[in-house]
Amino acid sequence: MMDTAWLDQVYFENSIAAYLRFAGIILSAIIFKQYVSFQLSELFYRVIKKYSGEVESKSLKNLLKKPVGILVILICIYFACKQLQFPVSWHLESEEKVGFRFVTWKLFVFSILVSLTWTILRFVDFFALVLIDRAKKTESNVDDQIVPFIKESIKFLIVILSFFFILGAIFKVNIASLIAGLGIGGIAIALAAKDTLENLFGSFAIFIDKPFTLGDLIRTGNVFGKVERIGFRSTEIRTLEKTIITLPNKKLIDAELENLSRRTMIRAIFPVVMRHHTSTSSIEEFSKNAIQLITAHSDICKDPAPYIRLDKLTEYGIELQVFFFVNTTDADYYQIVKEELILKILDLVRQAEIRLDTRIMDNTIVVNK
Repeated sequence: MMDTAWLDQVYFENSIAAYLRFAGIILSAIIFKQYVSFQLSELFYRVIKKYSGEVESKSLKNLLKKPVGILVILICIYFACKQLQFPVSWHLESEEKVGFRFVTWKLFVFSILVSLTWTILRFVDFFALVLIDRAKKTESNVDDQIVPFIKESIKFLIVILSFFFILGAIFKVNIASLIAGLGIGGIAIALAAKDTLENLFGSFAIFIDKPFTLGDLIRTGNVFGKVERIGFRSTEIRTLEKTIITLPNKKLIDAELENLSRRTMIRAIFPVVMRHHTSTSSIEEFSKNAIQLITAHSDICKDPAPYIRLDKLTEYGIELQVFFFVNTTDADYYQIVKEELILKILDLVRQAEIRLDTRIMDNTIVVNK
């Protein structure tokens, strides 16, 4: 038989077997933490599967991977440390008195509570994904806006409750006395800065007044883009350059805001410039034919009707302004209709034997007859 007496050899008042058990538990935690995390996530998913709709278990696994993995390691560290004991010769104080053991135990409890809070927050994120999935199936954008707001509100509340629980569990603070001493106003001042409170009230104002919802195209100041997220503190806007601009909610409710998505139609304006020597009859004929062409389009509003007006005389020639309304609120479709009509107007110019000028002006058709 193999001699195992060497396992009973003692160093620093702990046997080699105890050190091996300690190392084995830590090594197992590092190797199997991801597997255990996935298995626990799968178990959680089976419990809440009937509420998850079409959101797959993979989403929950990805959300819980890190917090549950850290929780598993912390628990394994606890059991690994139980295999060893501090040498009496170190003269360490007990966990009840301030010292090395006291500090390490408090740090361990703090880490466990933070990991549990992180795990709960990830569960909130998962249920938010479920609600967002259901909200996408409805026609209204209001529920798309409510879900992120509720999610962030719940997470904010969980963090505050966790903060107070940690104060009570680790630092033995009397929470009831603390709350009574601070009062509601004191808590608000202690936990939130002035700007944070203003942005919080701004988010309530956006939720109640609904100046915009998710997906709306808005313009405020120099910012122009589509609303992608309305959060607890700020709103994210996707610009035409596909960048994200984050604006505090306070600024959005204080500033002038134009909601372009609430237009009933979109107006198109562009100039057509004819050379100075173009005859009046040619201008009138061109205007008449162009209006008929525009009016014939199925997506052009008849009320108000399209019209063309002689606007001004410029160094390039006689400038006409073409006005019409496209019966859509979709900016992309509006551009398609506008381009289609400009191309038809160019065909009309060619049919009238009007020669195009070689000079280029921004957003202007320059013609020469």
